[in-house]
Amino acid sequence: MSCRSSSNRCSLRLPFRRPFRPQADPPPRPFHPLPHKAPTPVAPPFLRYKLAVDVLHSIGIIHSHNEYLICTANYNKELEMIRKIGTQWRRTYPFAIAAFAAIASMTPAAPALAQAQAAPALYMYRGADRNQKLIDAAKKEGEVTWYTTMAPTESRPLAAAFEKKYGIKVALWRAPGEQMLQRIITEAQARHYTFDIIESDSNQTEKLARENLTSEFYSPFIADLPPSAIPPHRKWMPDRFNYIVTAFNTNKVKAADIPKTYEGFADPKWKDRLALEASDFIWMDTMIGAMGKDKGTAFFRQLADLHPDLRKGHPLLVKLIGAGEVQVGLTAYLANVESGKAHGEPVDWAPVKPVIAVSFSIALATNAPHPNAALLFSDFILSPEGQGLLDTMGRFPASTKIKNKLINFPFTVVDVPGSLDIGGKKEKAWNDLFLDRK
Repeated sequence: MSCRSSSNRCSLRLPFRRPFRPQADPPPRPFHPLPHKAPTPVAPPFLRYKLAVDVLHSIGIIHSHNEYLICTANYNKELEMIRKIGTQWRRTYPFAIAAFAAIASMTPAAPALAQAQAAPALYMYRGADRNQKLIDAAKKEGEVTWYTTMAPTESRPLAAAFEKKYGIKVALWRAPGEQMLQRIITEAQARHYTFDIIESDSNQTEKLARENLTSEFYSPFIADLPPSAIPPHRKWMPDRFNYIVTAFNTNKVKAADIPKTYEGFADPKWKDRLALEASDFIWMDTMIGAMGKDKGTAFFRQLADLHPDLRKGHPLLVKLIGAGEVQVGLTAYLANVESGKAHGEPVDWAPVKPVIAVSFSIALATNAPHPNAALLFSDFILSPEGQGLLDTMGRFPASTKIKNKLINFPFTVVDVPGSLDIGGKKEKAWNDLFLDRK
């Protein structure tokens, strides 16, 4: 068997050393999304298919790990083909056929499937006994799987505090946002649901919401969040913010010289002294909305005439400011600047108006294996206790109950759903102004 990754399809070429007589195809087995309704539950087709591919991988018919992933991800396309060639395997690979027979007779954990189906309804429960019921049910589940982009120095203490309070294990997996998104989508295509709760930048959680991979949920602590930061569908909730501020090298620029508003940077004296993060088109879109369309559009045209330097990555931008290669960065993340200051770098920042806030958010899986534990963990993260922990670790919690001494300025939160809807147009406008301009 060989799997060609370029075509994203499993093609089967089995070496037969003796002729065989094809037999009639067996009738396709019906697929019940909720097999618990049947008198005797049988393994759903995907589980049989997935385990069959596992067998072929273990005996060397499928060779590389990438081929294995492609085969398991292409369930809908390949299951019927595997059924059709089943009679060929019966003669050529008796071990594999024995495994297929065992797999077909398995009875999976049907209640787990039903539990996943019931998760969205569970998430919205608001009864007076909600808290105690949730704790009891979560303790019975015993664990929660958390996918996050948080640094280990922050995610591990948060998980440890939850484990200590409730005695529920947190299985933590960390990765960059795009990598995490791809993993979740791949798992969903394979109908292999692993994560219970995710914490990432809101662009990623919004994309998952649009695929119906996350569900609306209720928490009493949502009332403590800024209403402007909550999406209409309520399938994710902000748990922390990062603020886009103006950062500058204190050896090259005086704090008194920094304008109070962004329009001040349109002055020609700032030419060749400014820098932007290279892909901040959503910041530009939000700025234009906050400043007014005509005023904002005019400002960005003037800014483009000053030829600001473009650097890829917000942490890199702050590093270059500290090194003196860049004098002023207009789109620096406050957390990065504060980190640089703590390490003795000659950087500082100013809340030039309008300040734009980028949200990071939590979302609960529609098919969570541990929905009660996921909901309880979301309560913990959004509670004053969890938000206070984020604050002590140098993050900026979303809860209005936690007052951070640095955040004493008004800000505008990025409209993530709206920005994604028109993201292509805004990205082109950004590129036309700053990247492709001659």
